Amino acid sequence: MGMLYKRGNVWWLKYYQNGKNIRESSGSKSKMVAERHLKRREGEIAQGKVPSVQFEKTTFDQLVEGLLQDYRINDRKSLDRVEKSVEHLRGTFSGMKAVQITTPVINEYILSRLNAGYANATVNRELSALKRMFNLGAQQTPPIVDRVPHFPSLKERNARKGFFEHWEFLALREALPDYLKGCVTFAYKYGWRIEEITGLRWSQVDRNLGIVRLEVDETKNDDARTIYLDDELKEIFHEQWGKRKSAKKILPYVFLNLNGNDRLKRFYKTWKKACSDAVISVKVFHDFRRTAVRNMVRSGIPERVAMMISGHKTRCVFDRYNIVNDQDLKLAAQRQSEYLQSLDGHNLGTISKIGQKN
Repeated sequence: MGMLYKRGNVWWLKYYQNGKNIRESSGSKSKMVAERHLKRREGEIAQGKVPSVQFEKTTFDQLVEGLLQDYRINDRKSLDRVEKSVEHLRGTFSGMKAVQITTPVINEYILSRLNAGYANATVNRELSALKRMFNLGAQQTPPIVDRVPHFPSLKERNARKGFFEHWEFLALREALPDYLKGCVTFAYKYGWRIEEITGLRWSQVDRNLGIVRLEVDETKNDDARTIYLDDELKEIFHEQWGKRKSAKKILPYVFLNLNGNDRLKRFYKTWKKACSDAVISVKVFHDFRRTAVRNMVRSGIPERVAMMISGHKTRCVFDRYNIVNDQDLKLAAQRQSEYLQSLDGHNLGTISKIGQKN
């Protein structure tokens, strides 16, 4: 059982949890208020709950440490990105108690970030990090937060929709220097992420069978992936292997830089110039990913197989990349017109038969 005592004019509570002596201020000069406070604490303990006073001590900085620790323990590839989000969050929430971070406070943070010119997607990533902190705090044993506030989600309008038409790809590849042509051909056909292509090693390639493999720890979504090279890419890999053998320094990477002494890294200036020389709008390398998804689906490859090749784990993201262009819409209109015309012929024949019977 607990007890009350005074410090100056304020009533304090003394009670026990698991044999531990806990003292807490009621914040009131009224003994009646203090008694109600004590009964509430004793009720929480009787129900096996952690007294809410413990949650009131949890700080934002404690939640941050829990989040970063979780990312490091699980070796998450997005640690750098979440650290950037945390730095922005610190500017507003550092030093605050977790119980002070309510939905109205979060809304004020959102407005401040938007007014500063940040995109909805950026703010959503930061809110996602903050929400993850609270979820981890609630999942601990014992928990260090007793509730997760509501987090609004902003509509993202900045999703890219670029892709290559086949003639654009051919023009760009022709304009690029030789050391980049194999890399962009691979990206155009299979839609792998640039880091997966530039980091591809010969130990992941079976040249005899024409197979390329990515293991679980080598992909963004932690799913292993296996693809079979077509004849064009087999020839490209054969050429890359020949260059490797003739180089002074034998490197483990499939696609090398201009000097042949390291893996491919940044080539934005070369890329931008090639887009200009090919007389196409400046695109980004990631547009190959959308293009490959669209081309695989259009060529009749089952969507599940296309997802396994490109490395899309969720259906919603795959659907976003499976872009419908003007040509698709024209083809749909043409097919519908042909179908309706066939129905017209069928209906005329039916009407003619009915007239003959009459």
